[in-house]
Amino acid sequence: MAVTNRDIIGRDYANDVDAIIDIARANDNPDEVIHTVVDNAEAIFTWNYDKGEREKLDRLYEKAKTSQWNATTDLDWSIEVDPRTALDLNMERALMGDFVDEPGSPVAKWGDDEWEEFGLQSIKWRLSQFLHGEQGALLCTAKIVETVPWIDAKYYAATQVVDEARHVEVFGRYLDEKLDGGYPVNPHLGLLLDDIINDSRWDMTYLGMQIMVEGLALAAFGFMHSVTEEPLLKKLLRYVMSDEARHVAFGVLSLAEVYQEMDAAEIRERQEFAFEAALRMRDRFLQQEVWEHMGIDTRQMVEFLLNAPEESKVFQRMLFSKIVPNCRKLGLLDAGDGWLRDRFTEIEVIEFEHLEDTGSEFIDYDLAEGDFDERSEEMQAAAAAAATPT
Repeated sequence: MAVTNRDIIGRDYANDVDAIIDIARANDNPDEVIHTVVDNAEAIFTWNYDKGEREKLDRLYEKAKTSQWNATTDLDWSIEVDPRTALDLNMERALMGDFVDEPGSPVAKWGDDEWEEFGLQSIKWRLSQFLHGEQGALLCTAKIVETVPWIDAKYYAATQVVDEARHVEVFGRYLDEKLDGGYPVNPHLGLLLDDIINDSRWDMTYLGMQIMVEGLALAAFGFMHSVTEEPLLKKLLRYVMSDEARHVAFGVLSLAEVYQEMDAAEIRERQEFAFEAALRMRDRFLQQEVWEHMGIDTRQMVEFLLNAPEESKVFQRMLFSKIVPNCRKLGLLDAGDGWLRDRFTEIEVIEFEHLEDTGSEFIDYDLAEGDFDERSEEMQAAAAAAATPT
C-alpha cells in the first residue's frame, strides 16, 4: 500500500488549515520549563582513532577549531537597543505584501500603531524560535557525537556542540536584555525537534537537524542580516552564520557518503522525513502565536496567508533556498520516482534546486572573508530571483 500524505504529515493536504491550527493549539502545557523526549539512540564507541580518514570532514574540523568566538567579549553588549527605532519594524509588514490591505484581510483596518506592535512582536517571535531551534541543535549534535561511528565526525560534532551552546547563549541574552523576553517554542517546531531526537537512526539526526532545521535557519539568518541595521544584532547574526554554514556542510558531507550505500526503501523513508520536516517548518513561520497576541482570529489569518498571491510569498520561499539544493546534492530530490521533487514542487520551493549547495559554499561565510556583505547580497539576490514568480 502506498504511503499517503496522512501517513507522513497527519493530513491529506499540505494546506489543511484546520490541521495546522489544531497542532498549534495542541500544547496543553505552554508554561512548561522542562520537556522530556525519549532518546532511542545507541551510544557507539569506535576504537579506530585514525584522524583524517574522511578528508573533507577533517578539514571542516580543523576550520572549526580556528573559528571559535566568544559571545561575551566579541559582541558589544553595551549597545543600547530600542526595538521601536533600531529595528525595522516595517519590514514585517513589507514581507506580507500589499494584499494584506485589501478588503477581506483580517488586518485591513490596522493603522500604524498596530503594525508597529506587530513588527515588534514578530521580531521577538522569530528570534525566540531561533533560540529554541539552537537548543534543539545543541541536543542533536551531542547525540551525533554519541551515535556516529566515524571518529572524524565525532571530532567535528564536538566542536558544533560548543557552537550551539554559544548560539543559545547569544539569542537568549539578546531577547532578555534587549527585547524584554520572547515567546515559547512554536508547536510545529517543537514536534519536529521531538521527532528528530526520538529517532534511533543517527543519519536521521543529521537529516533533520543539519540539513533541514539548520539549513532553514541559515537562510533566515542571512535574510535578517541583510535587512537589519541594528549593530549588535547584525554582528551577532554574522558570527552565528559563520558557524551555521559549517554545520550544514557537515550534514551534506556526511550524508553524501551514507546515502550512496542505502537501498531504495531506505532512501524513500528519508525523502518522506524531509518533506514532513519542510511542512512543519513552513507551518511554523505562519507565526500563529503573534496573531493571537494581536487579537486576530488565527484560523482566519492562516487561511488568508496560505491563499495569498504567489508574488507575496517570496520571503517564505526564500527560507528553503539552502534546503532544496542540499537535498539535490544528496540525491534525495530525484531518487526513486522523484517523489521529493514532486512534494517540493507542491509546496512551491523546487525553484531553488540549482543554487549552490552548502557543502561547497560554507567557506564564503567564514569570519575571515572580508567581502562577506557583498557575497551575502549576491546570495540573497539569487534566492529572491529564484523565489519570484515569472
